[in-house]
Amino acid sequence: MGDFVTRVLAAVAALLLLPAAPAFAADDDGTEKLFVFKDPRITESSGLAVSPTHDGVYYTHNDSAAAPTFYAVDGRGRTRATFQVRGAEARDWEAMAATKDPETGRGVLWFADIGDNLDGAWPNVSVYKVTEPRTLKDATLPAVRYRFRYAEGARNAEGVMINPVTGRLYVVSKEFSGSVYAAPKKLRDDKVNVLRKISGAPIMATDAAYAPDGSSYVVRTYFSATLFKPTGETITKVTMPELKQAESIAYTADGKALLTGTEGPASPVYRVPLPDAARPTATPSPARAEERDPPVAAQADSSGGGLTATDVLIWLAAAAAAIGVITFLARKTR
Repeated sequence: MGDFVTRVLAAVAALLLLPAAPAFAADDDGTEKLFVFKDPRITESSGLAVSPTHDGVYYTHNDSAAAPTFYAVDGRGRTRATFQVRGAEARDWEAMAATKDPETGRGVLWFADIGDNLDGAWPNVSVYKVTEPRTLKDATLPAVRYRFRYAEGARNAEGVMINPVTGRLYVVSKEFSGSVYAAPKKLRDDKVNVLRKISGAPIMATDAAYAPDGSSYVVRTYFSATLFKPTGETITKVTMPELKQAESIAYTADGKALLTGTEGPASPVYRVPLPDAARPTATPSPARAEERDPPVAAQADSSGGGLTATDVLIWLAAAAAAIGVITFLARKTR
């Protein structure tokens, strides 16, 4: 029921916020549809990442499935390879990230089993680390499992990101007043790692990603995307294309644009150019790494572009409308 209510709220809020006609034209601001997932097995694309080592290859996975599976897709939306993750569960996979190991040069893929629609149903959540395969052919890949719990109690979350400069992992919660949580600098696979709040996040965040140079990160919601400095300071908002249920966000390999997708069969992936203020900076030196990975205690009470007065009004209206819808459905199904 928790997931159902969330989806109803999102749908009603979308009706309240979106104009009757599309809010953008694909050729007006440079936004373009890159491809549509052609694989009929990809029905709930929830995570999205650009391959760190294979040019023109993208990874995705479904929201939940009977088996932990992810797909390598080319620039035309065709599946190049299907991978199973050995030793992993697919309880509620909500997001993924991709980085490159600075020592080996190998790609590293991270799959976040962090969905918790009951906000406390699970004693802990998991993120799986998988070494990116050298060749794109169907295979079963081993994973390292990292378990996490929140210092302040269980949360529902749909965003995971890795700072490419420091290698630190972050989880973004999906709440009316969401937060960014930092994992320990060094992850342990033999104990539960603690996630600690470092800043706020936009309302009902559905995904997040770090820029390839570590100069910014983005948080996606059902309606828009917001760019932040690593300190949690807001840079700007980015208008997103109208999507059925916006679930995923990623930076392009050059960091000059965002990729965003949605759930549903044959769902599209769009490329959205970034404004000049959010374009990549020079690659930071190791000496400046800490500036791009703030201490856990920093900005713990920051709003982070999160809940505003407008957001509150929107969601109160959406909640009222949703209650009406739910009441109507309940009466019809008695």
